[in-house]
Amino acid sequence: MYFCSMNIEPIAFFRSPLTSKFGVPRQSGIVSELRGKIVFTQAYQHAEALRGLEDYDYLWMIWGFSENVDAQKHPTVRPPLLGGNERVGVWASRSPFRPNNLGLSSVRIAAVNAEEMTIEVMGADLMDGTPIYDIKPYLAYVDSHPEARGGFTDNHHWQHLEVVVPEELCRLFQTADVEVLRQTLALDPRPHYQQDATRQYGMPFMGYDVRFHVEGHTLTVDAIAAADVVGK
Repeated sequence: MYFCSMNIEPIAFFRSPLTSKFGVPRQSGIVSELRGKIVFTQAYQHAEALRGLEDYDYLWMIWGFSENVDAQKHPTVRPPLLGGNERVGVWASRSPFRPNNLGLSSVRIAAVNAEEMTIEVMGADLMDGTPIYDIKPYLAYVDSHPEARGGFTDNHHWQHLEVVVPEELCRLFQTADVEVLRQTLALDPRPHYQQDATRQYGMPFMGYDVRFHVEGHTLTVDAIAAADVVGK
């Protein structure tokens, strides 16, 4: 049997207002207005490599689950969409716990900046600092299959929470950023085995620590503090 090994290196890193795995959308596109930026490394800062990309609306990113490199991997996983209790094969899921730690996401192109060697995108499911190994344009005529079956996702859907953010806390962000925060929290970032209504959770967002609790189907933001003063 012939084996071919390959060493790959990041061509870019992702910049996001979400600086932790906690709170990152579980799929690309479900928080459509969440902005992020692809920042190319010095070795790949060639403006001509971006030529023509402005003519596309979406692109694919191949990236690394950098926070899971040392995590133990198993042939079956427990998808959060199934409540975290039912197991399916890892190849029948989009679990981040994969043998080669590679992720694939489709995102909308907001701006291509050849001078700064950055691509601003929307709807990514990557945390800040994620390594990106390749990007490719999204082609609707071959990449879109609206009639395709979706396995267990056809019969299980995310139950969005109602999100309450006090008006005085909303003033810390621009209106558009408040909406992104609401959409992100509505996806219920808690581990699905944690349902304690008395527990307060924290999620980093745009340099702030957002503290919240969940009771029933309502998530209430209790406090928002600058990240550099959290715990002081």
